[in-house]
Amino acid sequence: MRAAEGASPPGLRVSPEPLTITYDCALLDLDGVVYVGSQAIDGVADVLAQANAQGMSLAFVTNNASRPPAEIADQLTGMGIAAGPQDVVTSAQAAATEVASRVAPGSRVMVVGGEGLVSALAERGLVAVESSRDDPAAVLQGFGADVSWRDLADAAVAIRAGAIWIASNTDLTIPTSSGPAPGNGALVNAVAAAVGRRPAAVAGKPYRPLFDESIARVGCSRPIVVGDRLDTDIEGASRVNADSLVVMTGVTDLEALCSAPPHQRPTYVAWTLRGLLTPHPVPTRSSSGEQWSLGGWSVSMRDQAVQVTSRGPGYDDGLRAVVAACWSLLDADPLRKPCLDAAERAFAELR
Repeated sequence: MRAAEGASPPGLRVSPEPLTITYDCALLDLDGVVYVGSQAIDGVADVLAQANAQGMSLAFVTNNASRPPAEIADQLTGMGIAAGPQDVVTSAQAAATEVASRVAPGSRVMVVGGEGLVSALAERGLVAVESSRDDPAAVLQGFGADVSWRDLADAAVAIRAGAIWIASNTDLTIPTSSGPAPGNGALVNAVAAAVGRRPAAVAGKPYRPLFDESIARVGCSRPIVVGDRLDTDIEGASRVNADSLVVMTGVTDLEALCSAPPHQRPTYVAWTLRGLLTPHPVPTRSSSGEQWSLGGWSVSMRDQAVQVTSRGPGYDDGLRAVVAACWSLLDADPLRKPCLDAAERAFAELR
């Protein structure tokens, strides 16, 4: 996977045409980008239909290894989003590919996690087993709501006996209606504490295998990664030299985006997924270096405070101006945290 021609250091970049024209496929995260919980984000189905009509291929790429692609595709279809199993790529599939590269064809693999792992192994010609007593060549660990202490303890037995250990992902938490809950990363940490080492490979974002799996399945040459998390979606894109778009409909808020270190900064920013359908200009900086302007928005930085001195009609332009000002401050002095009170007030009605 390669970034678009003319790639520059981390920071906002110009796209004079809509991203649907600049890139030939979008690798879309799901929760926080396409839906939140069981509800599609407003307008997403229409945006994706327009993107596809303009020639952009769509891949729904998720770190969640618990469900098979067909089940996820059915969920998307129920939300009015055209998707088949071939359009969904999971960390379970990437992890199964990783296992297959390290063991003999037809090998037994102990599964710690959900049905998504079992179906992914079958797709690669590997045999899923449930116990260390089955003498597995590898242990594949991914999230499953029914994973128990006994499962983790048995995985530790197999790993100590010599089984190769692959994790689908290491997300420490997963979102639930009651707030964050322990994710696969927390369970991986428990096994690591028992066996005294980390997995031989991690397949999911921000690591490379899931991106490679997605490109292989979609078959595109100019991808853009679209996500709501800086530490998985955006950092992962940076690791594989791909361009990225962050949307503000998920976990990343203005403070987190404006405080992002260089390796977690997206190429483009937009409040919603509609940013796929638009050009992306960048702010201009005044000769004094204290003001950034775009589309009627003017943002100044005095001491460490962001001041919005004028507002234009396009809120994405305002977001770009604020982000550019804050990143400039951080690049000059990484220890200076910007004060965003005025910017938060300017964008308050978008919440």
